[in-house]
Amino acid sequence: MGAQQRVYKAKINSTSSLRKIFKAMELIAASRIQKAVARAQSASPYAREITRAVSVVATQSNVEHTLTTEPETIDRAAVVVIGPDRGFAGAYSANVIREAEELIAHLTEEGKQVALYTVGRKAETYYTFREREIAQAWTGFSEAPSGADARKIGETLLEAFELPAAQGGIDEIYLVSTVYRSAVDRQPEYRRLIPLEVVEEDGAAAQERAASQPDTVFPLYEFEPSAEEVLDALLPRYIDARIQSALLSAAAAEQAARQQAMKTATDNADDLIKTYTRLANTARQAEITQEISEIVGGVDALAASGASD
Repeated sequence: MGAQQRVYKAKINSTSSLRKIFKAMELIAASRIQKAVARAQSASPYAREITRAVSVVATQSNVEHTLTTEPETIDRAAVVVIGPDRGFAGAYSANVIREAEELIAHLTEEGKQVALYTVGRKAETYYTFREREIAQAWTGFSEAPSGADARKIGETLLEAFELPAAQGGIDEIYLVSTVYRSAVDRQPEYRRLIPLEVVEEDGAAAQERAASQPDTVFPLYEFEPSAEEVLDALLPRYIDARIQSALLSAAAAEQAARQQAMKTATDNADDLIKTYTRLANTARQAEITQEISEIVGGVDALAASGASD
């Protein structure tokens, strides 16, 4: 019985130590969420406006540009998987990889070759372990990405995009990342980065918008020096902004996922400590009962031997 108590006490001590680690990681993640969300929110307006600017140039001009023109044939597609560098974030990494695998399977069914790019050690380790070829991998900044990190990724993708497919180039680029909407709403999604999908209004939609906003003056655009040169100048900025926005949103989602996972781990540790404490008390009570039974049995034996004498 004493051995059982020692086992349960050792389990209680080890679980208590793990609980302290889980609680500390939960508090650290909670302190980082607000900063990550603030960075993601500050980057969203620029990414949204530069996307709108590119759409305006595409819709208000007749220029056929690689940024906005759908190629006749798409042979190779790049898939950029944005994952975490560290674990302890629950199913965050697995969900991103599952979304990427679904996209890769869909592109493969369409007869496209997939060039794989990864951000974060978890995604790189997953594909490396399965001996999947990775065109380029970036690690070390998933929790606090900067503009330089986004620019580094964008330059690599743009260089591959400008090459012919026969020379290892790519015809379209997809981003797979987790979009942060709230602390409990984090969904992995994939979006096509290039070519940009520009949706033009049809006649009925334009009339409806004009009727709902009768006093609105819609601008007329002139491009200097030319619409094509404007698109050439916007191309690297557009790619960098969209990648940075995805990285920052994924960073916020990672911290939220880690906080939730560590909160669950802390609660589970509390339940285990209660269970082990209850079992230890039960073993102690059984030991006391056995000792009392042995004492009573000894007294009865002495009494019986004294009566026989």
